Amino acid sequence: MLEAILRRATDSEPGFTRKTVKWAISCTANGRYTGVIQLDEGRGRAFDRCPNLSQPELIGGGESRSHFLAEGLPTVVLYWKDDLDAKDQEKFKAKHAYFCSMLEKASGHAPYLAGAAKMLRDEATLASLRKELVRQKAKPTETATVLIDSINPLERDEWHDWWRGFRAMLRTPKLGSTKMRCFATGELVEPLPTHPKIKGLAGVGGLGTGDVLVGFDKQAFQSYGLEQSANAAISEDEATAYSETLNQLIAEKGTKLGNVLAVYWFTEAVQQEDDPLSWLKEPQEQAAASAELKARELLQAIHSGKRPDLAQSRFVALMLSGQAGRVMVRDIMEGSFETLAANVERWFSDLSIVARDGKGLCPAPKFLAVAGAMVRELDDLAPPWVQQLWRSAIAKAVIPSLALARAVLRARVDVINDQPASHARMGLIKAFHIRQGDEHMQRYLNPEHPSSAYHCGRLLAVLARLQRAALGDVGAGVVQRYYTAMSQTPGLILGRLAANAKNHLGKLEGGLAYWYENQIGDVMRCIGDSAPRTLSLEEQSLFALGYYQQLAALNAGKAGTLEETKNS
Repeated sequence: MLEAILRRATDSEPGFTRKTVKWAISCTANGRYTGVIQLDEGRGRAFDRCPNLSQPELIGGGESRSHFLAEGLPTVVLYWKDDLDAKDQEKFKAKHAYFCSMLEKASGHAPYLAGAAKMLRDEATLASLRKELVRQKAKPTETATVLIDSINPLERDEWHDWWRGFRAMLRTPKLGSTKMRCFATGELVEPLPTHPKIKGLAGVGGLGTGDVLVGFDKQAFQSYGLEQSANAAISEDEATAYSETLNQLIAEKGTKLGNVLAVYWFTEAVQQEDDPLSWLKEPQEQAAASAELKARELLQAIHSGKRPDLAQSRFVALMLSGQAGRVMVRDIMEGSFETLAANVERWFSDLSIVARDGKGLCPAPKFLAVAGAMVRELDDLAPPWVQQLWRSAIAKAVIPSLALARAVLRARVDVINDQPASHARMGLIKAFHIRQGDEHMQRYLNPEHPSSAYHCGRLLAVLARLQRAALGDVGAGVVQRYYTAMSQTPGLILGRLAANAKNHLGKLEGGLAYWYENQIGDVMRCIGDSAPRTLSLEEQSLFALGYYQQLAALNAGKAGTLEETKNS
């Protein structure tokens, strides 16, 4: 995984990082305060080359230290909540003094910084500045920088050499002079004691302050008497490269899927409209099968040589979450763009199913809708379930049996509670059987399917519609009373339902009664001489599909056929 991330790495350097800054405190070259500027809407504006100190550098030396140029509002201008205790106020005052002293020292290389230091040293100016921040509803958790006569130092490099030298003086002694083989490159290096943290996993079990990908803070994690990250030696340059790259990928490419985060990238530039993984997050909805068709078109363009750029591209996909301050890498997949497009096309094809009203196919579902088909609430999605389903989508793996069991249970609950069937849930059940080799599974109703369990589901749908035609809305009807028993032990229930059907047929006019008799007879011939006494989990899922597809055909006003399916 580290190798794949480092191949993606852009220019990075220890002591520099990407930061998002919300506010700029503006002044003139002689230090006269001129206002507070909001750099961007939302969280703020991102700068790629912000000075940065590691945690050991920040807390070392027995003094309060701060970051340079880009820091929190409590440090830059002493802007905090009214209920902050006196001890923390003193801490921020010390960090503020350190921040100003760095501006003064750096002014030898970037003279314009002297004006910013002068402004921030003035108590009256700070008071005015804080009033303006209150007026603009700034939050103490937000980050600020300085702006001197329209010069933003984060966009300049005059201070870079000074910063490198200043940071070198702060460095704590390294783990040891003995060089070790770098875990990432294989070269002899001095291992970095503690690695930079990975940000952006707070929503999937991580900490707001970040989580470590490589860390050995407990004795149980250590071997051969080695301490800290010497157990997996990586140089400072490589640790900076992988952490900066992964942080940027999470910020720009991360997609939250339940309680895990999906991160992916391509080795060659791929436009948004050609990105198959983006269709999983937000499928195109111009037509019911547009994502599937788009993937097919891309494959044809690759095979014909019209898109050599895509033919040469590869993808890397990670599944990440946080746990107790550590990054959990739950899965990593790599492959060619062509294979990815083919797998995504197959995913949408396998999921495709008739809509509830029977009038065409339902729209391609989002991946999260398919994953959510297994649970009542998205928060109930366990990371391993999402991981397995994600692999099914982009690596053409089989649908896990657990996903089938959960989907069948939720489909049963929908029927009993008289809720509309979930298209994504029924598509997931259909995809399971297709990937198990069921060549008879179709998008529409298939009267030729060989499973009697499938036709038992069809029969219940016809009987439910017969009862409604005969009696109208009677509240808890045949479906609510018998769906669970019929889907598990149809052989024990079928006789009772057949007797009820005779009573209902007697209440209908001749033509309608004749039509329902034919419908029931056709389904009974598909079931055969005897209905199965019990159904396995997979057979229960076929029952659910038969019930759903038969209802869709009835809703459309005609019985679906295999030929109709082939022509769709």
